[in-house]
Parts: sequence; C-alpha cells; structure tokens
Amino acid sequence: MGCLLAFAVQATEGTGKRNSFGNVNDDAPRYRVFTYRQSNGVVAFTDQVPARQHSFSVMEFSCYACDPHSRVDWYATRLFTTEYTTQIAAAARRYDVDPALIRALIHAESGFNPNARSRKGAMGLMQLMPGTASDMGVSNAFVVQQNIEGGVKYLAMLLEQYRGDVTLATAAYNAGPGAVAKYGGVPPFAETVTYVQRVKLLHERYRTRA
Repeated sequence: MGCLLAFAVQATEGTGKRNSFGNVNDDAPRYRVFTYRQSNGVVAFTDQVPARQHSFSVMEFSCYACDPHSRVDWYATRLFTTEYTTQIAAAARRYDVDPALIRALIHAESGFNPNARSRKGAMGLMQLMPGTASDMGVSNAFVVQQNIEGGVKYLAMLLEQYRGDVTLATAAYNAGPGAVAKYGGVPPFAETVTYVQRVKLLHERYRTRA
C-alpha cells in the first residue's frame, strides 16, 4: 500500500518493531500505524498489518492527533462534519462552546471513534477518564450523548478557567490544568504542543465548513 493514510487504528497485538512517539498523556488511547519499505524503495504507511514478505515497524502514539511525526496531511485529512450533529449542537448550546471546537477536539482525541478506550481507562469520543466522567455526571461514557455532554461540560469549565483562551484550554484538556499552571502556558511536551497545534488547525477547518 503506497498511499499515506489519514486515519490510524487503535493498537492491538501484533508483530514487528515498535517505536514509541511519546508518553505525555498516558490517559489517551494508544494508536498505531504500520510502516514498511516497498520493493521499489518507497516507504509506505498503512493501518493494516503488512503482508508477510514485508519487514515492518509499528509507530505508536497516544491520541489520534498527538504524534509529532505523523505524516497525515492535517490540512487535507477528511473532516467529520455530519457525525453526531444533534448531540454536538445540544451540548454546544447548553455550555456555550463553539461546535467547531467540539468537533476539532473529538477528532483529535478519538478520530470520532465512540468505542475508543485507553489502556488507563479513558473512554469514548472525548476520552473521559472515569473520575472526570463521574464529576461531569456521566454514568456511561460509551453512550455518545453522555460522552459529548460530559466532555463539553469539562471543556467549558476549562475555557472559563482560562478566560476563553482556547490554546490554554486545549493544552489543559491534553496535559492537565496542573501542567499548564506549572509551566505558565502550554507545557513544553512534544505531544501537547503538537496536539494544541492540530486542534487549532482542525478548529479552523471545521469552522469554515460550518
């Protein structure tokens, strides 16, 4: 497979050499992309286990948009503009959050996979940890409406805490408010910096498509 893939899949058991691309947010899901060299020398990237004749590596990273070395074209990758419209619109109205930002965050967190689950227990579209889910009144984070409601409620709290600063709010969503406070801004972690940049880009793209 010679084309670059715009989507990664959650990590499962497999063979091949593993390359970790960061550990800043261990509560995010682990994803993987296979890479191998074709007979013509071209390096290919795929979300499918390569054929047996190929020697391959498995590139792991902690959330859909967190890999600093991602070859995805974030300016062109497909947007999820019609998924969960009713739930996103309702939460956006209730908590006064830009629906384009909600879509950008879901895209970055889980790639719009409602069944995403991290090895530490973060769940669903907006990757809620059990404690956060409980605090936000979410009883089942794999129910789309509850997950979006809880995630947007938490995002709204962060936006209020940082006086509407989307950059700081998204940094805190990824690395935690404690890390933002410690560094007085976006923590200098490769994954968090990458995450914030890609959420910003996705936010702009979703906003222009609204």
